[in-house]
Amino acid sequence: MKAKDRSMKKMTVEQFNTWFEMLRFALAIFIAFAISFVIMSFSTEAPFAAIGNLFVGPLTSVRRFSTVLETMIPLTFAGLAVNVMFKANQFNLSAEGALFMGALMSAILAIYMPGPPILVIITGMVVAGIAGALVCAIPGILKIKWNCSEMVVSLMLNYVILYLSTYIFNQVARDPDSAYKASYSFREGVNLGNIIPRTRLHAGIFIVAVFVILTYIFMFKTKWGYKLRMTGSNLHFAKCAGISVASVIMSSQLIGGFIAGVGGSTEMLGMYSRFQWSSLPGYGFDGVILNILAKENPAYIPVAAFFVAYLRIGADYMYKQSDVAAEIVAIIEGLVIVLVAAAAFLSGFRHKMTTKVSRNLLEAGGAK
Repeated sequence: MKAKDRSMKKMTVEQFNTWFEMLRFALAIFIAFAISFVIMSFSTEAPFAAIGNLFVGPLTSVRRFSTVLETMIPLTFAGLAVNVMFKANQFNLSAEGALFMGALMSAILAIYMPGPPILVIITGMVVAGIAGALVCAIPGILKIKWNCSEMVVSLMLNYVILYLSTYIFNQVARDPDSAYKASYSFREGVNLGNIIPRTRLHAGIFIVAVFVILTYIFMFKTKWGYKLRMTGSNLHFAKCAGISVASVIMSSQLIGGFIAGVGGSTEMLGMYSRFQWSSLPGYGFDGVILNILAKENPAYIPVAAFFVAYLRIGADYMYKQSDVAAEIVAIIEGLVIVLVAAAAFLSGFRHKMTTKVSRNLLEAGGAK
């Protein structure tokens, strides 16, 4: 007890806030799993075995764990893309369409572009990023010119992009001899390879790691990131401070769209040998979930992506091993998001402890 008091006296308010958020997140997960366990007990005679499969399923083989890592790659890209736009207080949801268009553009280049495979891959990612940036720029332009709601425009735009991409696919890349709806095969060697034998884990995991670092540096270590965060925090203050709000809004859409486009390209060149998407993959909307879980911090988005990917692969394993529906994971995700996003959850405890930490600092003569 005395040791706990001593540690509390040494803790700053910032350190306490970090500790509190970790505690709140862990408690939210625990409550979500507890409620889900009760629901499971009504649908199966072996709820303990079912939830055990959910927890340990992804760890039962190298292939299943690598599937978790494969799944978190596009999730992380989507989370980073949405993060850049959300930080500017722009609820642009067209990362979904940008990711789809980026995947299609890189697939077309992977089929037709001559030259060394590495050059095709790099060019495909750059072109995919540009295509994604153009997609996400549309809601930004309409917002600046006519104050259109970027959320409504981007939601509708995703379907426009889906049908436009389907038209391009049918006209340019579709293989008429294929037994299913798919493009021509990508050129030999135009893929991101496998980094673990007998799995599908590809080099995209290194690419997404680089993007996480670059996004964090851009957001918190550059003046452009500072302008973006200030505009998102207080638009009127940013205007008074002389910041060109319109350019900040546009740059956030372009950067976010570029990240989403590259994410689509990475997923396509890493996991497929033909383009065969016929509907929106849903990663863009997952990006919103990840930002809620990660508190809009790009450094935490890979952790949130891993958590969501682990749950989904665990649910798949649970579904195969027991009679519990895999949709139970949607309930767990929803409960965690509600509890993490609820500002009032544990707010009384936070206020009490913040007061105590501040008092300890004042008594120690070193308020920080």
